[in-house]
Amino acid sequence: MDNRAEVREFLMSRRAKVTPQAAGLPAGGGSRRVPGLRRSEAAMLAGVSVEYYAKLERGAIAGASASVLDAVATALQLDETERIHLLDLARAADGIPTSGRPRRRSAATPAPVRPALQWALDSLTDGVAFVRDQYQNLLATNELGRAFYSPLIGDGTAGRIPNLARFQFLDPASKDFYPEWERFAQMCVGSMRVEAGKDPHDTTLQDLVGELSTCSDTFRRLWGAHDVHTHGSGTKRFEHPVVGELTVAYEELVLTAEPGRAMIVYSAEPGSQSEERMRLLASWAATRRAEQQPDRHAGQQPERDAGRQPDRHAGQQAG
Repeated sequence: MDNRAEVREFLMSRRAKVTPQAAGLPAGGGSRRVPGLRRSEAAMLAGVSVEYYAKLERGAIAGASASVLDAVATALQLDETERIHLLDLARAADGIPTSGRPRRRSAATPAPVRPALQWALDSLTDGVAFVRDQYQNLLATNELGRAFYSPLIGDGTAGRIPNLARFQFLDPASKDFYPEWERFAQMCVGSMRVEAGKDPHDTTLQDLVGELSTCSDTFRRLWGAHDVHTHGSGTKRFEHPVVGELTVAYEELVLTAEPGRAMIVYSAEPGSQSEERMRLLASWAATRRAEQQPDRHAGQQPERDAGRQPDRHAGQQAG
């Protein structure tokens, strides 16, 4: 990814989103050749010359002061995530590592999570907990997380680290798993855009973006929009093949000991139907784990219904 091109496309796309009316400027007569602000209007709002703003928008952002970048961000009405992304792009242009993460070429295979981190995941038994890295790799989960993400993980014998972005855009099963598929797709690409701004030299991310752009028209369209997104908390809906619809709250916890990685926890509202279905999923996970363990009694035949999926309607009240 070329940093100058990233800066150019990002600034142009943000300028196109701001109307003169939203910026407090007169609309003027006649038709406008640009969908949003003109360069001259953006420059005036930022308090810089048109020539200097045009230079920035051509991607020559190296050396720009923090005060100028802040003024440009204000003029273009950037939200907090977009503002940080612009600063990340500027730091990358200056060769400065961002967000406390040293610049380095990433290994093809991610390092495994620390044992203590896996213990922390396993200690969470009433909700889904997993660790994701900046490449959308699903690195570790608790037991309920393995059951929850079974459409993505499968039986765990494929040999490839599960990747949320590949599942989102390349696996048809994601359309069933994510009822709000387009929203999830936008969130996924927006998160990847944030990471791309931090280190345009990250070859692992470049390869992933190239693969998805080649294989998915939707990914290519969303990537070209240059929208950035972070989602530290909120709610999500899923359609799980075993227990049906689940509405969960999520919290994303940044792992300061492992830059680039985060722990995400999904929990259901107490007393809700989703909580009941989470318990049903936990029961199914326990049954599946017991089935996968070696039979302690040699020669004994396993019960015929050991791997049967639970009735998703069991225990639910009518209506």
